[in-house]
Amino acid sequence: MALQGPIPVSFDMVFPHGCYVVGDVEPVKDFDASTNGRFVQSRDKLTGDPVWQVAVMDADPTVKAGQKTVAVKILSTVQPVPPAPLPDSPFTPVEFDNVTVTPYVNGAGRLAYSIKVRAMRAPRRAAVPTKHTTTSASAKDTASTTTSKEIAA
Repeated sequence: MALQGPIPVSFDMVFPHGCYVVGDVEPVKDFDASTNGRFVQSRDKLTGDPVWQVAVMDADPTVKAGQKTVAVKILSTVQPVPPAPLPDSPFTPVEFDNVTVTPYVNGAGRLAYSIKVRAMRAPRRAAVPTKHTTTSASAKDTASTTTSKEIAA
């Protein structure tokens, strides 16, 4: 099969309405290498870079409440810093570069996606809904109907 491993996608395909940082950027724990008294940060299997994680809220109004917050893994040698929040607002809009998704079957037997990125930055444009072609809308609709975007530890 031609598609193996992480699938490169655009930010707009995953978050067509944008997204907002709702948590801190934290290192991802390597559960195999860590012990009770020693934390070992996970490293990406392909690049060897340390893996960080940040919770974001999907701004898509059609996403169910239980699926609005997703974890995005960031591959970076240094801890990423979120952009500044909007003035007079608790919201911090964010965009990601070099996005990949890896489909997997979660513990409930449903299709889910692990989202990995290489960089986090302030949006180049205001976070407003955009019109997309049938292809990207279909992908988003499909992802929204499952417990999508769950992140495996």
